[in-house]
Amino acid sequence: MLYFISTPIGNLKDISYRAVETLKEVDVILCEDTRHSLKLLDFYGIKKQLISYHKYNEKERIAEILSLLQENKNVAVISDAGTPVISDPGNVLTVALRENGVNYTVIPGATAFVPALILSGLDASNFTFVGFLPEKNKDKDQVIKNVEKHKETLIFYSAPHDVKNDISYLYQKLGDRKVAVVKEITKIHETAYLGTLSTVDIVEPKGEFVIIVEGFKGETESGFILSEKEHIDLYISRGYSKKEAINLVAKERGVSKNALYKYTIEE
Repeated sequence: MLYFISTPIGNLKDISYRAVETLKEVDVILCEDTRHSLKLLDFYGIKKQLISYHKYNEKERIAEILSLLQENKNVAVISDAGTPVISDPGNVLTVALRENGVNYTVIPGATAFVPALILSGLDASNFTFVGFLPEKNKDKDQVIKNVEKHKETLIFYSAPHDVKNDISYLYQKLGDRKVAVVKEITKIHETAYLGTLSTVDIVEPKGEFVIIVEGFKGETESGFILSEKEHIDLYISRGYSKKEAINLVAKERGVSKNALYKYTIEE
């Protein structure tokens, strides 16, 4: 059997009895970084064969993993922290296992975005998990285009060297929404920075970050809360030309472009 096992995201005690027992019983453990995982395994006195399994070799490892399972070996998959597959290696493997008719199971546990969402104080009834933003701007733009009008809370992951740029980018594309930026979850320096995308101040960008952004509030049941001009200016602030902004606003508000003509001649 193959087990996807969640590991602590900070505090080494945040792991289930079942997870520890399973790690002690399996024959092989696939680790994102064997050196990092040894800290956890040593803490619980677990000594097993470790195989590196990360985003750069996960495709190449498939045949080896399938071979181990055919030999009736019990295999565990863990990432550096949290739940494998969720913004971590593993999805390639789940696809291969299903394609080959191989059963597997999951031992649940810590996932960073859940406590971050709770710590944010923002709406947790509905949310969209986006994960890490792509590196290239054109890819980022496509991701944001897909979620910018979502009314549910948006959740992003961010590395310490990217977090300030990510916040600035989200402000540029989404406007000045409420935000919570949470770092070092479950650790001694756990912090939730609260504010808006234009005002939130990250004092020390160290550790892994989760950015929780308020959902789209541009419309209400009674209509738009933005005036026509504010609506156009919002799109212009996101990098659209005035003509493009007017076309988008006309389409979203269900009015003709001619109805917004006066804004094309304003200075």
